[in-house]
Amino acid sequence: MRIRNEPTVFVVDDDAAIRDAIRFLMRTAKLNVETFETAEEFLAQYRAAWPGCLVLDVRMPGMSGLDLHAELQARNITLPVLIVTGHGDVPMAVRAMKAGVADFVEKPFNNDELLQKVKICLQADADFRQEQAQHSEADQRIASLTPREREVMDLLVQGKRNKVIAAQLGISSRTVEAHRSKIMEKMNVTSLSEVVRIALEGEASS
Repeated sequence: MRIRNEPTVFVVDDDAAIRDAIRFLMRTAKLNVETFETAEEFLAQYRAAWPGCLVLDVRMPGMSGLDLHAELQARNITLPVLIVTGHGDVPMAVRAMKAGVADFVEKPFNNDELLQKVKICLQADADFRQEQAQHSEADQRIASLTPREREVMDLLVQGKRNKVIAAQLGISSRTVEAHRSKIMEKMNVTSLSEVVRIALEGEASS
């Protein structure tokens, strides 16, 4: 498999006819698609940095679909999972959703329904990765601050004025203002509201 930078629909199903049908449907919708016969084959090749979603059969020889989902969770892989089930597997699918599976679709599946659910999963993955990237950038900006600048930032985020911060830290108001300017310079922002936003994003990722 080549490295995937674009969102891709990963399909794991031991039934070649199902794999071919889903591949054709995804390509018709102009979506990237990769198919695998076994869960083990997928695990051996997939990398967590690759965006997309996983369309997964529940019942397969070897590692089952639910076993694969559990293994992805154990590896902290957040790829949205859409499981494909037989009519008798609906209770199992409900349990899977409680365990973190995004959604399920029954065989024989309706093409429009499957495609709609795949697109929802792809969007959810894109949103999550964008949020993670924002948190990572916030962490990097906060990490660039000195311990004293971090103290000043934390107090600014609490809504405290320069005089209060100066008294609390035992420094002059002018020094607080100097730290505040340096914080905004390092964070590459022009307003206190942007400092607050970045600080909150950093907190959310910790």
